[in-house]
Amino acid sequence: MNMNVIFCNNLKEARKANGFTQRTVAQSLGVVESCYANWEQGRTEPDISYIISLAKFFDVTADILLGIKEY
Repeated sequence: MNMNVIFCNNLKEARKANGFTQRTVAQSLGVVESCYANWEQGRTEPDISYIISLAKFFDVTADILLGIKEY
C-alpha cells in the first residue's frame, strides 16, 4: 500500500474514531470542506503545516497519520 493510501485511510479513521464530520474538521482547520474531502480521497495532499494541524486536532502524532507508526 503506498503512503498516500495509508495517509488517506488513517485520516478518515481518525476522523470517524472521534465522531467528526468532514465539515467539522475542515472548519476547524480553516479550509473548505471539499479541500478536506480531497485529502481523505487522495485527490490532493495537505502541506506540512496542515499535517501538523491535523495531528494536533486528532491528538495523534504525524507518524500515525502518515503510517510510519500503527494507529
